[in-house]
Amino acid sequence: MHWALPAGVHAVCTTRVGGVSTPPFDGFNLGDHVRDDPLSVTANRALLQAQLGGARPVFLTQVHGVDVAPLNVATPDGTSADACITQTPQVACTIMVADCLPLLLTDDAGQVVAAAHAGWRGLAGQGGVGVLERVLASLPSRSETNTDILAWLGPCIGPQAFEVGEEVRAAFCDADAQADVCFMPHSEGKFLADLAGLARRRLHGMGITRIYGNDSQAAWCTVSQASRFFSHRRDSRVLGQSGRMAACIWLER
Repeated sequence: MHWALPAGVHAVCTTRVGGVSTPPFDGFNLGDHVRDDPLSVTANRALLQAQLGGARPVFLTQVHGVDVAPLNVATPDGTSADACITQTPQVACTIMVADCLPLLLTDDAGQVVAAAHAGWRGLAGQGGVGVLERVLASLPSRSETNTDILAWLGPCIGPQAFEVGEEVRAAFCDADAQADVCFMPHSEGKFLADLAGLARRRLHGMGITRIYGNDSQAAWCTVSQASRFFSHRRDSRVLGQSGRMAACIWLER
C-alpha cells in the first residue's frame, strides 16, 4: 500500500494470503456471512487486529447503500452502513470486499479517517450523489476545494471482467454524460465497466486529486488475480461462495 499518509494515520488492505480458513475460503477470509467455519473467521479477525497493532476493526453490515456510520469505541460490529468515519484513535474504519471497490480517505492533517464500500449501486447513488459524496459531506475538516483530502482505491473487479447492462451505464451517465468513457461496448446490450475509473471521476469532480492505489490495471483486478484476491463473481459461480478481504484505516493514539 503506497500512498503519502500523514503522521499518525495507518492503513492496511488484506489479500487472501495467510489465515487459517480452508477451501473455498482459503485462507484469510474475514467475512462471517459466507458459510465459512466461525472459528476460522474469529481466528482470522484476531490475526487482522494483531496486524493493526491493537486497533479494533469495526466490521459493518454492508448493504450496497450510501449510509455513513460515525464510529467510536462503543460502535458494535454489524452496524448497517456502507461507509464509516472516525476521529477516535485505535478504531479502524473497515470495509470488506470481494469485487466491490474499497476506498480509504484521510485529511492531510491526520485528524480524521474514513472508508467506503463502492459497488456500482453505492457509487452511482441517486442523481449523482452516492456513497463517496456522502462520505465527503461527513468529513469535518474538509476544505472548500477538498484539496486536503487523500484517497486510496483498493482492488476490485477490473474493466477486463466487469460486464454490466445498460441500466448500470445509465445510472452513471444520466448524471455525468462523460462517464461514458468508463464503459466499453462488449456485446449486445452489454458493456465492460471500469469501476475504479468511475470512482476516480467522482473524486476528481469533488476536487480530490491526491488519489492512490487502483489505476484500473489488471494487477488490481480481483477476478483475474485468483491467487491474491477473493472474487464473488469468479468463485461463487464454481464454488458457491467466496471469502472476503478487508481494507482498514485508523488513527494511532
